[in-house]
Amino acid sequence: MIIAESLTKTYRIGEETIHALNHVSFTIEKGEMVAVTGASGSGKSTLLHILGCLDRPDSGDYFLDKQNVSKLDGNTLARIRGARIGFIFQTFNLLPRTSALENVELPLLYAGKTSAKELARAALQTVGLADRMKHEPNQLSGGQRQRVAIARAIVTNPAIILADEPTGNLDTTTSEEIMALLQRLNVEGRTILIVTHEPEIASHCRREIQMRDGQIVTIRHHG
Repeated sequence: MIIAESLTKTYRIGEETIHALNHVSFTIEKGEMVAVTGASGSGKSTLLHILGCLDRPDSGDYFLDKQNVSKLDGNTLARIRGARIGFIFQTFNLLPRTSALENVELPLLYAGKTSAKELARAALQTVGLADRMKHEPNQLSGGQRQRVAIARAIVTNPAIILADEPTGNLDTTTSEEIMALLQRLNVEGRTILIVTHEPEIASHCRREIQMRDGQIVTIRHHG
């Protein structure tokens, strides 16, 4: 599903050169649920941006579903991002004064899909929000808002779901519920990569890729 080969990314800040990624290589198989962990500045956010087709590496190759996307232009990356990648964010990124159903419909409308409402309803049912479709974000709890965000991420049936600190704004009990939902989606066949600094969240994943100073230091298996 994902092959990263010697990815590098460098930033210059004044006179200083920051090696955000330093020859990072790994694979993620279809149907895996993998965590990327590390302290702030370890490179995990830069890696997420490249895997999400939001940025390109300076060198190295990134294959998504056998397609090398690391050298594609911005418009092509945007199309791949919209069709094949689902995003879940720490801050939910829902539109205010817009119903849960309409929030979930958005990726389908951008893609010009027909039957958007029907697909959005099905996604909300999948995440357990059949009775909250008409509610706006400010009428929902944090956990419910994240469920809407998860429904929005899966509604296009993407190749991979990228979750950036998906439980960062949630209490412990709600975090466990969200992770249980992500595990269920994974069991159903969805490939999921989670960026987190929380060991408890990483422990829910089959594998954990630990990063430090732009490099992978260990890859450990859970369970």
